[in-house]
Amino acid sequence: MTIVGDGDYRYEVLPEWPKNMPESWKFGMASDVAVDSKDRVWVFAREQHPVTWWTTDGDLVGSWGYGLTLGIAPEFFFREPHGIFIDSDDNIWLSEKQRHIVTKHNQSGEILMELGNRDWAAVTNTWDGRHGEPFNSPTGIAIGPNGKIYVSDGYGNRRIHRFSSDGEFEMNWGVPGDGPGEFALVHNVGVDDEGRVYGCDRENSRIQIFDGDGNFIAEWTDMSAPGDIHFRDGLAYVAEQGDGCAVSVWTLDGELVTRWRGDDEAKILGAAHGIWTDSEGSIYVAEIGTPERGQRVRKFQKL
Repeated sequence: MTIVGDGDYRYEVLPEWPKNMPESWKFGMASDVAVDSKDRVWVFAREQHPVTWWTTDGDLVGSWGYGLTLGIAPEFFFREPHGIFIDSDDNIWLSEKQRHIVTKHNQSGEILMELGNRDWAAVTNTWDGRHGEPFNSPTGIAIGPNGKIYVSDGYGNRRIHRFSSDGEFEMNWGVPGDGPGEFALVHNVGVDDEGRVYGCDRENSRIQIFDGDGNFIAEWTDMSAPGDIHFRDGLAYVAEQGDGCAVSVWTLDGELVTRWRGDDEAKILGAAHGIWTDSEGSIYVAEIGTPERGQRVRKFQKL
């Protein structure tokens, strides 16, 4: 048994999760993970079964999107799955990096809303000032307590966009750089219960915190290449992608509660990319590394 963490936040590393992967299936690059209100664990992955959901014990519940990564259904297929978010109504939000869209789905996979221009990368700088329109390789989604939709547009635009709950574009902020409100690569976004917006500024190795209108509040810098952030019960859970990768847990005042890093020998982590928790406090980390180091979902079971 391998135990990680400290104090009240100690976890057993489960060597095999899910325990009942169907024969011939694999996650491949597991880009992101989220858990719904019924404790079903949803995985967004870059393989033939891009959207799957499981019990917390690792039993398969269902899937949709089969073959869509291969273009069998050309009107909608996943080129490069990136981020997944589940809202309070258990709708599934997905960011598709290479198709430059964000989609909202019901649990059967039906598209309820689509943001962005499908297969059209927004310009990042033009003579008429249209810098940073949605989207150019979007990475993550978060829904605020007031229903506002926030999207991290990280690889092309270095921006965070805000939409109304109906999907109407409202505003955005961010330019390339390393100062307050600037991003090197905003790899994901989160919103806490107070409506503060957290941008994972991965290449600057920090998380920047803003109010809901994009005004800079603070930054957390004691971390290495944060790639994703998730909130539960007044704590922030962060997937760090640098220095061998790590999981870290924080108070909302920016105090580190615990952290553990990857360990090749124990195979604790290989390539952390997405993170979420279930109602019991167990942590799920999606990994996108090589078949030998990563490409799985790792469960850390709360003790």
